[in-house]
Amino acid sequence: MKILAIDSSSMVATVAIATEEMLIAEYTVNYKKTHSQTLLPMIDEIMKMTETERDSISAIAVTGGPGSYTGLRIGSATAKGMGLALNIPIINVPTVDALAYNLYSSQYIICPIMDARRGQVYTGIYRFRGTQMEILHSQCIMMIEDLIYELDKIGMPVMFLGDGVPVHQNLIDTTMASEHHYAPLSMNRHKASALAALAIQYYRQGKTETAEQHQPDYLRASQAERELQKKKEETHS
Repeated sequence: MKILAIDSSSMVATVAIATEEMLIAEYTVNYKKTHSQTLLPMIDEIMKMTETERDSISAIAVTGGPGSYTGLRIGSATAKGMGLALNIPIINVPTVDALAYNLYSSQYIICPIMDARRGQVYTGIYRFRGTQMEILHSQCIMMIEDLIYELDKIGMPVMFLGDGVPVHQNLIDTTMASEHHYAPLSMNRHKASALAALAIQYYRQGKTETAEQHQPDYLRASQAERELQKKKEETHS
């Protein structure tokens, strides 16, 4: 089995090709370019460099949300298009779960935080029992203060990662009672290799969908949709 993994749910664009036995290649860019500029060229380059034929791909793994609306749409559309063209399944992995899997077999409570603005984060709470990841709190959107409260209730050492860390680190350091740490740069952002590893488990468990079925999960309405709803409420008030 060979998987193409795609994650464009954040500022990071990351692509990997992996089998059940090894990571063949990974290409990650975290720079000032849009995913519409980077993602398809990255896929093309990584497949050329590894001499991977498209018809050798068994499934496409993609982070299905939450995350950047534009990024999720681009990633999902890319996965969907390739899945339809190659007639292969999609492995839809929750974005925050894939980010947590960066810290495979960690002794800490794992808390990914993705900046959702307005004091909110996309997050979840995880831990490993040996090599099995356990979800203590499924991915969701919440205020950072509420997340800190939930973690303090658990009362165990926490490892944070994700692009929400630089935004909220000062608040975490000044208000959180529990011992906490921050993942190093080698594992503190989205990695298609971690996505691929978790996706392989999903594949074995039969957690796949057709390209036609695949849809991203935004967890909340887009800013444009929220503004439209606000105008409607103001009109009717």
